[in-house]
Amino acid sequence: MKSIYQDVCDKVVSLDPVIRFVGITDEDGTLLATTERKGLKPLLSPEERAQYAITAATRQYTRLRWEYLLGKVDYASSHYAKLIRATIPIADENSRLYYVMLLSFDVESGDKVHNIIMNKVLPIVRKNTSKFMKNKK
Repeated sequence: MKSIYQDVCDKVVSLDPVIRFVGITDEDGTLLATTERKGLKPLLSPEERAQYAITAATRQYTRLRWEYLLGKVDYASSHYAKLIRATIPIADENSRLYYVMLLSFDVESGDKVHNIIMNKVLPIVRKNTSKFMKNKK
């Protein structure tokens, strides 16, 4: 049976052809599900991807810490020479982190990334947040 995490990753990767990779980690950075675009040659090994997931989850804790002053974090992104990465925190109403969605995009997608995340990815995350939280209990 496919997990809710895998189902969401599969849906998100199919939203736009510039999306390379989608993963969901728990609050400790353990990968729960991943999906890559068909035919993709990954830039990171599975071990490197696991290390990245841990550091991404750790960075989300730091960002959430400032929400009470700066407002809710929708996503954070980094633009590298070879790709664009983004992370979306999945937290409760008290800003307690439960999951992190990891995304990577083709570097050529540039300004398109913000619109994809805000208009396509975040609605799916928000629609499934309550299902994610049920799995946490």
